[in-house]
Amino acid sequence: MDAAKVIPVAAAGTGSARQILRSSSIIGGASILNIAIGLIRTKVAALLLGPAGIGLIGLLQNLFATGGAVAGLGIGSSAVRQLAEATGDGDVRAVTATRGALFWGTAVLALFGTAAFWLLREPLARHVLGDPAQASAVGWLGLAVGLTVVNGAQIALLNGVRRIGDMARASVGGAILGTGLGIAALALWGEHGIVVYVLAAPLTGALVTGWYVRRVPRTATARPSLVDMRAQWWPMARLGVSFMLGGISVTTALLAVRAIVAQRLGPVALGHFSAAWMISMTYLGFVLQAMGTDYYPRLTAAIRDPALVNRMVNEQAEIALLLAAPILIGMEAAAPWAIRLLYSGAFAPAAEVLRWQILGDVLKIIGWPIGFVILASGNGRAFVLTETLGVGVYAVFVWLAIDRLGLPATGMGFLLMYGAYVPAVYFLARRMTGFAWTRRVVLHAAATFLTVALVAAVSTWSAPVGLLAGIMMAGAAALFALLCLDQLGGLPARLAILSSMAGQLRRLLHLKAGEERRP
Repeated sequence: MDAAKVIPVAAAGTGSARQILRSSSIIGGASILNIAIGLIRTKVAALLLGPAGIGLIGLLQNLFATGGAVAGLGIGSSAVRQLAEATGDGDVRAVTATRGALFWGTAVLALFGTAAFWLLREPLARHVLGDPAQASAVGWLGLAVGLTVVNGAQIALLNGVRRIGDMARASVGGAILGTGLGIAALALWGEHGIVVYVLAAPLTGALVTGWYVRRVPRTATARPSLVDMRAQWWPMARLGVSFMLGGISVTTALLAVRAIVAQRLGPVALGHFSAAWMISMTYLGFVLQAMGTDYYPRLTAAIRDPALVNRMVNEQAEIALLLAAPILIGMEAAAPWAIRLLYSGAFAPAAEVLRWQILGDVLKIIGWPIGFVILASGNGRAFVLTETLGVGVYAVFVWLAIDRLGLPATGMGFLLMYGAYVPAVYFLARRMTGFAWTRRVVLHAAATFLTVALVAAVSTWSAPVGLLAGIMMAGAAALFALLCLDQLGGLPARLAILSSMAGQLRRLLHLKAGEERRP
């Protein structure tokens, strides 16, 4: 990277609506491909292994994700913030020193995480999986822990220096290779290939992302000294610990929920829960990933300007709601068919869980843009507080209600989790920057939530009627979003035809309204 290319990203505050749409189109395109690839991978696993196998895969993935969160010390999130801040200030020396500190620090953490996971394989198999015979499989997951730490640091580097296109290409390339390797393992070895299936994604992700990281040009300055790297490492590590604690609270709570479901309802119910969870975490990826990839670094660069921050949060929330609303409505209506298509008829009970989770996803879309204010400000204590509050409500509700309500308690708990999270982050952001939602955001959020809830109610009464109503409402929401996005800042150039259609439609509607007002 040339010094001339390290420019303040705070300048991107102008025209941020267009920037959000551009980044969403890049990351969204990659996410759609990843979703399609993931659906193929999951479909094959579901057909070969059934609900019990899917439940075990979800448990193993959750287990190494927790290990990766601990071993990584939250460096990925704090490094993005530190790189974005240095890039925003045009400080080439700080960018170089942060890259060096990130590389060496991550290498140590990855080795430590892998070794620790291997040494703890027997107690983890006994207490988490409830099967000491799985100790060898858990030990091999230590590799996934180390690779997760490495890949998180590599993604943080690409994100912090604004290589959004490379991030998108790396995610798609890693997903294709990981899917091929994982499917081959299950086809060859069946249940005995589950460990390879789980390892495939972090392995190929780290390799492909590493190739793109090697292509990032070095700065023109001399190699950073040990003193410079240490000066960048300590604040990154201190803030990272807070991010780690917040991340651990999430993964630990989810691990606890999975364990509760497995122990009280059995492995088949765990497979149903895992199916609903995977869909819920996947289908909005194009919106949520764009927030972390583009919005978070820009917000970090602008964090000292409360007025700009508040405008960016409201713009991000409004655009995210507009983009997500048609998908949320359509998925709510099509939940039973989506479960059968993506898995099989044996996973039908997952549909009710998914419907509750989709309602929670509406609140998630509302809360995430505000939550990034806490990340961008570097307030680690507040981040840990809000994350722990949300997942704590989730885990406690499932623990108390699952015996009475059965598997749907996990979906209801998901909704309650974000019901607690959104007010918490709103209160903290208001104290930090004086944040308040605009009237447009409030109206969009209320309309989306009520529409999704209405479709859910109709679908519960009659699934075919709910599907028809959902398709019609999702189409109306898509048309409304097209009009609003064109008004906000214009659609990206690659969507110029849709932008022109939106403009023509808006003029037609205005003309018709004018004719109706004539005597």
